[in-house]
Amino acid sequence: MTPNKKSHPTKDKSKAKVSILQAFTTIIWPRRKMVFIGLLLIVVSKIASFVAPLSLKVLMDEIIPNKELDRLKILIAVVIVAILVQAITSFLLTKILSVQAQYLIAELRAQVQKKILGLPIRFFDNTKSGALVSRIMTDVEGVRNLIGTGLVQLVGGTITAVVSLILLLQISVSMTLFTLIPLAIFAIIALKAFKVIRPIFRARGKINAEVTGRLTETLGGIRVIKGFNAAEQEALVFEKGVHELFINVKKSLTATAFMTSSATFLLGLATTGIMGIGGYKIMMETLTLGEFLSFTFLLGLMVAPIVQMSNIGSQLTEALAGLDRTEELMNEAGEAEDPLRTIPLKKLQGAINFKEVSFAYEEEKDVLHSISFNAAAGETIALVGSSGSGKSTIAGLVATFINPDQGEITIDGHPLREVTLESYRKQLGVVLQDEFLFEGTIKENILYARPNATNESLLEAVNAAYVNEFTDRFEAGLDTLIGERGVKLSGGQRQRIAIARAILANPSILILDEATSNLDTESEALIQKSLATLTEGRTTFVIAHRLSTIRKAHKILVIEGGRIAEQGTHDQLIEAKGRYFDLFTYQAKI
Repeated sequence: MTPNKKSHPTKDKSKAKVSILQAFTTIIWPRRKMVFIGLLLIVVSKIASFVAPLSLKVLMDEIIPNKELDRLKILIAVVIVAILVQAITSFLLTKILSVQAQYLIAELRAQVQKKILGLPIRFFDNTKSGALVSRIMTDVEGVRNLIGTGLVQLVGGTITAVVSLILLLQISVSMTLFTLIPLAIFAIIALKAFKVIRPIFRARGKINAEVTGRLTETLGGIRVIKGFNAAEQEALVFEKGVHELFINVKKSLTATAFMTSSATFLLGLATTGIMGIGGYKIMMETLTLGEFLSFTFLLGLMVAPIVQMSNIGSQLTEALAGLDRTEELMNEAGEAEDPLRTIPLKKLQGAINFKEVSFAYEEEKDVLHSISFNAAAGETIALVGSSGSGKSTIAGLVATFINPDQGEITIDGHPLREVTLESYRKQLGVVLQDEFLFEGTIKENILYARPNATNESLLEAVNAAYVNEFTDRFEAGLDTLIGERGVKLSGGQRQRIAIARAILANPSILILDEATSNLDTESEALIQKSLATLTEGRTTFVIAHRLSTIRKAHKILVIEGGRIAEQGTHDQLIEAKGRYFDLFTYQAKI
C-alpha cells in the first residue's frame, strides 16, 4: 500500500487580493440589470442638477437686465421641476441600489456560512468560532458600497465632474486650467493614501475577528470565569484587544483626515484664485457676471465629488479589504470538493477494515502508528486505553472527520477515502462525551437528526433513551426550553437527549465516545439497556473508561501510545492477564 501524502495546513498561505475588476465581474455584473437602472437614474439626477447653475447665466445676463417677467416664471418652473426630478431619483436610487446591496450582503453571508460548514474539522481546530462569526457577519458588510452608496457617488460624481469640466472650459479655459492644478495634486495624494489604507482595513478585519472570538469564549465560559474569580483578567484581555482595534481605526482616520484636509486646502486655494481671476476678468469686461456665477456653481459641482473621493475611496477600500478576507475563506478546500471522493454508498452493511493506518496532527508527531484491525458488520468494537493513547483519533477517522496520513480504511470493501461524505454520513450516528445541544426545546434537539420523523418514531426514541424519565416531571414536557448548550439540564439529562437523537437517526455505523461518562449509576443502568437496543445490528465503536460497560463488546482494542497493545473479547483479555487485565482489576478495586 502506498502511503498517502500528508496534508497539513500551512501558515504561509498567500493572501487573496480582490481587484476592482474581479469585484465588478463577480458582484456587479451578475446584477447588471438593477445596476443599469441605477446608473440611468444617476444620469437623470445629474442632468437635472445642472439646470440651476446654467439658469444663473440666463437669469443674470438676460432676464434681469431686460426685466422679462414671463421668462422668469418659466425659468423658476423649470428649476423646480429639476429639483423634483433630483428628489425622486434620489429616493428611487436608495430603494433600488441600497436594498439590492443589503440583499447581496445576506446572500454572501449565506454563501460564506455554507462554505465554512463544508470545511474539514482541522480548519475548526485551528480557528476560533467567534472569529468565524465575525468573518461571516462583518467582512461582507462593506460590499454594500460596491452597488450601493459608494457606486452611486463614484459614478454620479464622475459624470458630474466630467460634464462640469466641459461646461467650465466653455466659459473660461484659463480659469478652468487654473483649478485643475490643485485637483491633480490632490489626486496624487489620494492614490498614495489608498495604498496605505487598504492593508489597515485588512488588519482591522483580523483584529475585529480576534476580539469577537475572545468575547464569544468569555461569554461561553462565564461559569469558569466566575468560579476562578477571573473577571478582571478577562476584562484586561478584552481591553487590550479593543485598544488594538482603536489604534487601527485611528490610523485609517488619520489617513482619511489628511486627504480631506489636503482637499480643503488645495481647493480653497483654487477658489481664492478663481475669485481673483474672475474679478479681474469682470472688470476687464471679458467675463459677464452671469458667466462668473455659473462658473462658480459649476466649479462647486465638479469639486464636490472630488472632495468626496476620500470618503468614497475609504468605502470602496473597506469593501475590497472585506472581500479579500472573504475570498481567503472561499478559497479554502472544502471536504465535498475532494476530487478523490467519487464513490456514493447505498445501504451500508458496516464492515470496516483498518490497514496499517497512521495519523499525525502535526508533522513528524504521529498519534497513530500502523493500526490494523477488522470490524465485521454489526460488531461492537470497544476502544480502551489511557488518555491521549489515540482512541478518539480512531473514532475521528471512522467518522471521516480526519483522513489517514498513511494506510487505508475500507467500508464494505470500498476505500473510505474515496467515498462521498454525504452518502456515508447519512448512515453515521455520533454520541460524544461533551455532547452539543442547540438552544431550543428538548423535542427540537432530538428531531435534529431527522426533522421529518413521525411523532411515533420520536416517542420511541424518547422512551428508548429514558428521556421521558425526566421530561415527565417538566411542566412543558418535551417542549421545555433547555437554554444555550442545554445549560438548564444536568449532564446525564443532556447525554440521554443525545442518545435519543442517535436512536432516532437509525444509523448503520455508530460511534459512542464516553456516552455514559456523565451519568450517575441509576441513569447509566437505564442507558445501558437502551444502548443494547441501539447497537444491535449496527457496527458500533465505543470509547469507554468504565470498562464494566463494554464487557459484551465483540472485540476490545487496547490502545497504548498510538498502537494496538492487545485485542480480543473481555474473557480472552482477562485470561491473557495483560494491560487490559491490569486496567480492569484496578477499576474493580475502586
